[in-house]
Amino acid sequence: MQKMNGTGHTQIKSILFDMDNTLFDFIKAKHAACEAIVEHLGLKDSRELFNYFLRGVYNFEAWENIRDYMNDRSVYSEQVYLDCCDLYERKKLESIDPYPNVVETLHQLKNMGFSLGVVTDAHIAHARSRLVKTRLFDLFDVLVTADMTGTKKPSPEIFLHSLNKLQIYPHQALFIGDSLRRDIEPAKNIGMVTAYAAYGDRNVKEERSCRADYWLNDISEVFEILNSRGQCACSLMAN
Repeated sequence: MQKMNGTGHTQIKSILFDMDNTLFDFIKAKHAACEAIVEHLGLKDSRELFNYFLRGVYNFEAWENIRDYMNDRSVYSEQVYLDCCDLYERKKLESIDPYPNVVETLHQLKNMGFSLGVVTDAHIAHARSRLVKTRLFDLFDVLVTADMTGTKKPSPEIFLHSLNKLQIYPHQALFIGDSLRRDIEPAKNIGMVTAYAAYGDRNVKEERSCRADYWLNDISEVFEILNSRGQCACSLMAN
């Protein structure tokens, strides 16, 4: 854990997390889903399909990206398309596993008395299914998704909604996320303590002018943050 900027020592009451690429490697799971579709279609190079999701034409999770890929390769039919969409969702969920130390860290934070939350741009159904699959769902006190608030990151509204649900002030929350622009900057702007999940950052083309209060190379380093603020005399490795 690397401290990036000076912070005060207000007691942290809640720890909030981004979900994809902070709790688990969602990009790896998405690649696995693309590979399954390409194999099913008898084509090659799943990176081409993955790049369709990166175009920004549709939502990053929209099935229309699969449709366009199939049309451009003259393999589209309605039934095959629906089969591919089903395969995409099944393989993606099947391939999601927590990052190292995530489960242990969350359990220990709960045992220490912190309330925990997830703030994600994913739809509620997708967020719930991913957290249930990784056996993390029951560890969180709140789950706030974009469709619940009508806004997406970096809008401050989705962060403020989570704080309201927990009935805490921004300075009483630590937010951990992999995106400097969509997680760290808006959380910091409203007064939350921030920790950058560098271990999960896949945002290679993202603006990086914002600096988090802390830098994490492993999620278990959150205990070093708490130690530095006088809130934790223990570590994951000590238990």
